[in-house]
Amino acid sequence: MRDDPIVIALVTRARKGDQGAWNELVERYLPLVWSICRRYRLSRPDADDVAQTVCLRLVEHLAVLRVPAALPGWLAVTTQRECVRLLRAVRRREVTEQPMNDDLADDDEATAMIEQELERAERHAALRAAFAQLPAMCRELLTLLMRDPPLPYAEIGRRLGTPVGGIGPRRARCLDRLRQSPYLHDHLGPEGGGHV
Repeated sequence: MRDDPIVIALVTRARKGDQGAWNELVERYLPLVWSICRRYRLSRPDADDVAQTVCLRLVEHLAVLRVPAALPGWLAVTTQRECVRLLRAVRRREVTEQPMNDDLADDDEATAMIEQELERAERHAALRAAFAQLPAMCRELLTLLMRDPPLPYAEIGRRLGTPVGGIGPRRARCLDRLRQSPYLHDHLGPEGGGHV
């Protein structure tokens, strides 16, 4: 993700109370929110609820968003979390409203699978958002290191203009920064040992 000057300017103006900038942010990013709601197969009323909640969260957090250019990633993660929260609430309601029957074991298994899939999607979204907030050098380095097939360190060093001996330590620092991201806080244990 590049530092988009338009996003930075809109966030800065919206923080100062510029209604036009706020409207432009909503117009610019509402399609992103809707596309995520569609991926979760939400009904129109549920998607409306999620979009409204995401806008509310943005109002609450816009002033403290550290990196304005990271707004799209923040919105994506927030939308996914709200979709997951809504689906869990709907699922809990359905489970409590269902009469007891012999298919309960199948329902429990299906519920567990859905929960696992939702948690996996939430972890991936959090990782993408945390990655988007890394400095450009870290994003470039980690992207090159994760290529398939892997690039040799000599090639990575050439592309980044970095000595080969500096790649390992820089990688470690970048991964530490990634682990420290508030986006990953819910998915890593206190020692940073969770799986993302």
